[in-house]
Amino acid sequence: MDTGAGGNGTMESFCIRNALLKPIFLAAICGTLYGQTAPQDLVQLKLEDLMNIEVTSVSKKEQKMSRTAAAVFVITAEDIRRSGANSIPDLLRMVPGVEVAQINGSECAITVRGFNGQYSNKLLVLVDGRTVYSPMFSGVYWDEQDLVLADIERIEVIRGPGATVWGANAVNGVINIITKKAGDTQGGVLTTDDGSYEHGSGNMRYGGKLGSRATYRVFGKGFNRASLLAPDGSDGRDDWNMVHGGFRIDGSASDRDTVTLQGEGHSGNAGEIVSSIVSISPPVNGLFDLRDRYSGWNLLSRWNHVASPHSDTSLQIYFDRSTRTDSTYGFGLNSFDVDFQHHVGWGARQDLVWGAGYRLNSDTTNPTPRIAFTPAGRTTHLLSSFIQDEITVRPERLFVSLGTKLEHNAYTGFELEPSARVAWIPNDRNTFWAAVSRAQRTPSREDTGVEAHLTVVPGPGNLPLVIGYAGNPNQKSEHETSVEAGYRAKLSNRFALDATVFFNHYAHLFSVEPGTPVFEADPPHLVLLNTFDNLSHGETHGVEMFADWKVASRWTLNPGYSFLTMHIHRDPGGQDELTGFTTEGTIPNHQAQLRSQLYLRRQWQWNTSAYFVARLPYLAIPSYTRVDSNLIWQVGERFSVSLVGQNLLRERHQELSGPSVLVQSDLIKRSAYVNLTWFF
Repeated sequence: MDTGAGGNGTMESFCIRNALLKPIFLAAICGTLYGQTAPQDLVQLKLEDLMNIEVTSVSKKEQKMSRTAAAVFVITAEDIRRSGANSIPDLLRMVPGVEVAQINGSECAITVRGFNGQYSNKLLVLVDGRTVYSPMFSGVYWDEQDLVLADIERIEVIRGPGATVWGANAVNGVINIITKKAGDTQGGVLTTDDGSYEHGSGNMRYGGKLGSRATYRVFGKGFNRASLLAPDGSDGRDDWNMVHGGFRIDGSASDRDTVTLQGEGHSGNAGEIVSSIVSISPPVNGLFDLRDRYSGWNLLSRWNHVASPHSDTSLQIYFDRSTRTDSTYGFGLNSFDVDFQHHVGWGARQDLVWGAGYRLNSDTTNPTPRIAFTPAGRTTHLLSSFIQDEITVRPERLFVSLGTKLEHNAYTGFELEPSARVAWIPNDRNTFWAAVSRAQRTPSREDTGVEAHLTVVPGPGNLPLVIGYAGNPNQKSEHETSVEAGYRAKLSNRFALDATVFFNHYAHLFSVEPGTPVFEADPPHLVLLNTFDNLSHGETHGVEMFADWKVASRWTLNPGYSFLTMHIHRDPGGQDELTGFTTEGTIPNHQAQLRSQLYLRRQWQWNTSAYFVARLPYLAIPSYTRVDSNLIWQVGERFSVSLVGQNLLRERHQELSGPSVLVQSDLIKRSAYVNLTWFF
């Protein structure tokens, strides 16, 4: 170990001790002031309750887990509370089949069943039914998804296609983050974090009543996080800060009508290091220390109407405005979305959900020598409709779901996304299910209109050669056909199991085809732009399983495991020799999780999670095991203290790099922080 690393470790330990001791002292005082009444016992969910958790993301209606014909994992509010996580990406590490890789201080790559990268384009993410998948770069900006974790009711993760009800880009999975109703967050809560990486963060939320028929909550949140380490051990210069605030109002206009209005705004910036061209003549490349600045706001309204015990409708409308910029690129995006849905029981054996939607995306971009779009601004329209019918073949025992979604987008026209699912429940302890689905990933603005200049090298005839890539106005949609089967069971009064096997076939996969050099005169140089196309195909197959084991009345273990293998092939005429190879080599074939929740005496809880990720062969990133642990002390009803340690096994490690990452990948380091929560 080098001397510099050891010195930093000593100073870091000193800072951690000081960060932890002061809040513990304050906790003792505050516990005396606010913990006057005895706390309620923390009761874990019974296995029967776990089998009967209701989810809505599979069919856009409430449905018991035991009869859901899909691979679904639910992160509950209790899971969130005891996890010790302070971000959505860290929460998602507990889901088997989900790959989470932190790139630098603010950027994460998250995917389901392969194809991971800084912008994982086959995963659809929603917050309260509002899509946060960006049509600019086909993916999710995870640094913007900074919710108050205590306000999340649950996170439903579908592993596998969800396009029949959610539409394009729900190819390999859907993550639906559902926040609590305002009526469930009454009163106030104040939370603060401080530690070695979390250099001060806090949030405050307060909820109350508006008359006799409405409730509200407002919240504000902010944080400042330290830099990570660059691969050479120096400062990664990727510190990150953000502020975020918003409100939610839930009301009932009548006994049959409920209305929700919610909105939020955020602003943040984070350091990042990117490689770019310094000079064309002479050819010089360099690393740029940039600040990625982003902001946005959104407003959502939803009206639910219950026409009868067997019929209800909903209408959701939202607007979203976002901007992102640094000195090498910039864009602004406005999105307007209308979604109508009707759920109706049709006779004694059919349960039908259908709907229609419209979305408008309008963007403006700031062209720079590094990144430009053609045209510089564009407005696109998306029209959609879907229908899904659940047929009861045998009451409480056999269900068949048939459905399809029809969409018309601005890039490829009409697309059809059908599915067929069957669930067989031979008894109250076992569920077998199978599904066949088709999904698509539609082109984005980057796929069709970007021109990026990445590097410059000496070229033929002593002319500098600028190398980059260009979008393809004729880019097609990527198509997936998926076959899945699963088994969900309560094997004993203490042990429940969920297992899934799948095979996915992909056609018209994204490829990068070699271009032809073009001469430009000012200054004299050649430009070689490799172009996007769809001249690849492939398949993935794998296994995912997890269990809930009640070892004792106060101790629960949750083991999980996933296996994934991928094969990408060139189509006849395709010349891309790199994309398929790197895609295969940037996924771990094996992942495993083990979570332990132990309830101790006198309001103490100890939670530990271990996550194993196999090596990434193309990137030469070795396998690693991450261990997070936290100790929670419930000081009365109104105050709690949490001591959290993350990445405890190793001082530092890398999780992702390579061609799918546009910024410098830094080293994730060991960290600790203390969390104080006061309810008032």
